[in-house]
Amino acid sequence: MVTVNRNYLKLPGSYLFSTIAKKVNIFQEENPQASVIRLGIGDVTQPLAPAIIDSLHRSVDEMGHRETFRGYAPDLGYDFLRDAIAKNDYRDRGCDISADEIFVSDGAKSDSGNIQEIFGTDNKVAVCDPVYPVYVDTNVMAGRTGAYSQEKGCFDGVIYMPCTADNGFMPEFPEEVPDLIYLCFPNNPTGGAITKERLQEWVDYANRYGCVIIYDAAYEAYISQEGIPHSIYECEGARTCAIELRSFSKNAGFTGVRLGFTVVPKDLVRDGVQLHRLWARRHGTKFNGAPYIVQRAGESVYSPEGKQQLAQQVAYYMRNARVIHDGLQDAGYSVYGGVDAPYIWLAVPNGMSSWEFFDHLLSQAHVVGTPGSGFGANGEGYFRLTAFSTYENTVEAVERMKKM
Repeated sequence: MVTVNRNYLKLPGSYLFSTIAKKVNIFQEENPQASVIRLGIGDVTQPLAPAIIDSLHRSVDEMGHRETFRGYAPDLGYDFLRDAIAKNDYRDRGCDISADEIFVSDGAKSDSGNIQEIFGTDNKVAVCDPVYPVYVDTNVMAGRTGAYSQEKGCFDGVIYMPCTADNGFMPEFPEEVPDLIYLCFPNNPTGGAITKERLQEWVDYANRYGCVIIYDAAYEAYISQEGIPHSIYECEGARTCAIELRSFSKNAGFTGVRLGFTVVPKDLVRDGVQLHRLWARRHGTKFNGAPYIVQRAGESVYSPEGKQQLAQQVAYYMRNARVIHDGLQDAGYSVYGGVDAPYIWLAVPNGMSSWEFFDHLLSQAHVVGTPGSGFGANGEGYFRLTAFSTYENTVEAVERMKKM
């Protein structure tokens, strides 16, 4: 008799952004004349930078000649890209990371979901609350949690670290010591950023108790303030306790191109096993490597032209963030984020729930955002907006919200 993985049945409803897409599609079918502005999902709108396009064209031409054609990519990534990442993202920032500790993939979302596979199902997981849903959902699927409590809005067996206005949306050390700790900074969804001093405390905590930190740095390109680390490996001792996830989606607009990487230092050993070896085995078995043309495009991100052009794109989106932050603050909303991250986290007005505000915003202003409750129990009463739309649509969305 065929059976299914019943852990999937613990998950409530569909994936958050799938639910939002369905609700928006229904609204548009019922209101075909409505001009809907989407500030919900964190998808970019600016075209790929010229340096990236030029690289794609060159590599596509290479694929048309026998002498330069490439088949399967190395499963861990081409050396030219891993070397560029190691130099620009790590060594130039004083981080001791070598190219052979970098694993190229098709994106940080995949890696953030897959990384849990190298750990035993008896590990206790700690997450921020609110949290990017993939961290929790994939551990549910693996059987690392209990049942979902509708009343509490959380899963039994998970350690939730509340991130609220009272603690500046920064997690505090939990009373129960976890095995795996998911941290994302700059944060999705709250837009908060952690100082190097505070992150060092987490590194020291993990080394003291033998935890592993899974650190999502997908939004590091948006950091604008001094004293905010771009990588956890800027902290002393991180090589023995941390895995870092990175993405080309938000810094280079690769949401539709797909490229990312994970760093697993060789010094990171747990249960007598080098985690670098386990992730290499998993990666090589289940992944055939990111396409050659995409990895060449990734390499161009680190060229002088690429750096300049992408800095301009990041500035474009952060101008949108300021428009949303300042405009809604002037309108009387309590607003957070938008300084070191492309996300704005606002308190829902008038005692509405997060989903009630979603419906109200969609019906009255024809603007789409993301209900905070979709990120966890402590997200209730909040709402996330992204800065990834066009400048014109961003300005229009804020004006519509001011008139509500």
